[in-house]
Amino acid sequence: MTTELGRRALNRALLARQLLLERRAMPALEAIEHLVGLQAQAPNPPHIGLWTRLADYALDEAGELIADRRALRMVLMRGTLHLVSARDARALRPITQVILDNYLKARAAELEHLDLAALVAWARALLEEEPRSDKDLRALLAERWPDEDPALLAWAVRCRLPLVQVPPRGIWGSSGIARHTTLENWLGPAVPDPSLDDVVRRYLGAFGPASVQDVQQWAGLTRLGEVVERLRPELVAFRDENGRTLYDLPDAPRPGPDAEAPVRFVPDFDNLLLSHADRARIISEEHRKRVFTVNGIIRATFLVDGFVHGMWKIEKGRGEATLRIEPFAPVPGPERAALEEEGMRLLASAHPKAKSHGVEFG
Repeated sequence: MTTELGRRALNRALLARQLLLERRAMPALEAIEHLVGLQAQAPNPPHIGLWTRLADYALDEAGELIADRRALRMVLMRGTLHLVSARDARALRPITQVILDNYLKARAAELEHLDLAALVAWARALLEEEPRSDKDLRALLAERWPDEDPALLAWAVRCRLPLVQVPPRGIWGSSGIARHTTLENWLGPAVPDPSLDDVVRRYLGAFGPASVQDVQQWAGLTRLGEVVERLRPELVAFRDENGRTLYDLPDAPRPGPDAEAPVRFVPDFDNLLLSHADRARIISEEHRKRVFTVNGIIRATFLVDGFVHGMWKIEKGRGEATLRIEPFAPVPGPERAALEEEGMRLLASAHPKAKSHGVEFG
């Protein structure tokens, strides 16, 4: 008989995989690979995501990895920007190319009159000559194809080429517009050895137990049921409260529903909230509608007893840094004190030069 895992049991398993039950003494690069990357639609959230997961993490640590080309930012799962290791960039980019190919197919009528191969080859030479911003690329494309929409041409290039955002973009404390070059130009040529089986295994290690639909939601891919079926002899199966079949690695942590879960601040766009078709293990549908905005922004949240309990943001002004907490429901006294303490630590790390720090509840 298949064991049932309730919502709290799935919550604690997810938090354990996501390094959120206790901070881990783990190098940043190892954590990035364990998490199979961190979504990086904005420059700073991945650094906060690592800070909230790792012991004694300095917010510039991942920036050093980016500068040294051991980690990088590029479009991968779900067609969204991620911070990943260089090794994972090479492994994941060929697998996720189909997502971008589907984007191109959806606009095939607008592109059918173009020699797409020639366009991409011309743009590749430009981007490998030196990293260029989207604005720079559009201007050069407009010179070469004056009768075409340069924004559409640049979009097609981004869909077809594996592009890396080069530093200083993505480094904590740095600023500047995004500039891109190709993955091959940034890391050098490599023989890709993509393995969907390995990707599914790693997903389960970071987000399981999970259904086939959950894996597909995280990856942005379809037909992964075939992969899970192939892996079934090496997996264990459970069912959730709704009778859905969940798969997992046999030795992955499942600490049980009563495991203590400390308060945690989760940054904008964190994969913790984005990697399951059924998100009830971490956030209610009512709260999801408040966190996920209509323009695609995923707001920063905080966890109480393992579940999303509200949102937060940092505001700066006149030398002060203030963490504003917006609970969805009253926060019990001990957890409120823990949030204040954790919030002050976050402010001290994120804004050490501010004259004063403060935590305010909305």
